[in-house]
Amino acid sequence: MSLPYSMVIQWSDEDDAFIVSLPEFGGCKTHGDSYQEAVKHGKEVIELLVQSYLEDGKKLPKPAKFGAA
Repeated sequence: MSLPYSMVIQWSDEDDAFIVSLPEFGGCKTHGDSYQEAVKHGKEVIELLVQSYLEDGKKLPKPAKFGAA
């Protein structure tokens, strides 16, 4: 499933892991030991959040828009 939400992935020396922030979902976070694992976990969390929002009847956040207007 391809979802139009963004992930910010940064290395954390303190955590010794890649930290994934999900801006459209209040900065919800996950992590991974490798960049690829962080991406995988980020996608999984987004899918779970979308499913939860829909099941609870909550309005999904608008995807962030990047680039020139």
